[in-house]
Amino acid sequence: MSDVRAVAIDDFLTAAGPILDVRSPGEFEQGRIPNALSFPIFSNEERAQIGICYKHKSREQAVELGFDIVGPKLGDFIRQAQTLAPERIVRIHCWRGGMRSGSLAWALNLAGFHVLTLQGGYKAYRRWVRRTLAGHKKIALLGGMTGTAKTDILHALAAQGEQVLDLEGHANHRGSSFGALCLPPQPSTEQFENILADRWQSFDPLRPIWIEAESRRVGACRVPPELFEQMEAAFAIEITRPVSERVALLVEIYGQADTDDLVAATERIRKRLGGERTQRAIAAIRAGDLETAVTITLDYYDRTYRYGLEQREHSVPEIDVTGLSPTAAAHRLKEKIQIFTASVPV
Repeated sequence: MSDVRAVAIDDFLTAAGPILDVRSPGEFEQGRIPNALSFPIFSNEERAQIGICYKHKSREQAVELGFDIVGPKLGDFIRQAQTLAPERIVRIHCWRGGMRSGSLAWALNLAGFHVLTLQGGYKAYRRWVRRTLAGHKKIALLGGMTGTAKTDILHALAAQGEQVLDLEGHANHRGSSFGALCLPPQPSTEQFENILADRWQSFDPLRPIWIEAESRRVGACRVPPELFEQMEAAFAIEITRPVSERVALLVEIYGQADTDDLVAATERIRKRLGGERTQRAIAAIRAGDLETAVTITLDYYDRTYRYGLEQREHSVPEIDVTGLSPTAAAHRLKEKIQIFTASVPV
């Protein structure tokens, strides 16, 4: 027979073997350890039944009901685990590190698996997320008005070996009323935090981490307060492009979107854009004239950006990237930031 060991979160995350999350599908969907596999021992409905039994009857009867439900499934669980972990090494966790992970660990152990369980379960992982995101690291904040290709430049920086935290990429949102168009659904804020913590712990604290300047929300995802505080205090630079280049880029991005979705996104900023300009922008969208529509809406986003820039305590140096590809712009940023930060730590 193999063995079962309960380990703390740091050892759990670095150990060998796939991570089997035995919580219900609903719990898994809300938030999970990145790269963990959903391996529910109870369905959402079964978990609810056990909860009702616990509340209205007793813990003992709830436990019995749980075993009645799990018992017939154990053979299938073992076969599934063999497929997922042919080397018979697995990591298992539930919500608190209690009966759900313990019962599956017992069964897999009898089947010859080496099993690690997580002390404190997913709750312990969430405490690790908070602690990890609070870890101070050097940030180079990349600002610039809508359409300056900040995301493309971040990707180019990453391709050139720089450390990059792509908030919009991880949130599946570009950060504006139009930001969800042509992108997959957003993760929950909880899962967004989990993804960011996973990336954050992988960065070298002695090298700068490039992050796009964002508000506290990227669509429906909230930027973790521990990270946002560091972003607010970070050294920032602003890239600039002429309006013509910005409009062309935005037309290229949103030209793939559905007309009705573009109209709906424009309606969401009606109060801030103004009734007359909103109607002009919508008319342009309906007519297929995205260049005019983008030009109208940029006025609102430029004013919003300038207001946010004015709230920063320190001046923000500008870098002109007119006509530059993302790769060339990334090279220029790396050259300039060395000059800007010669006497100021990033």
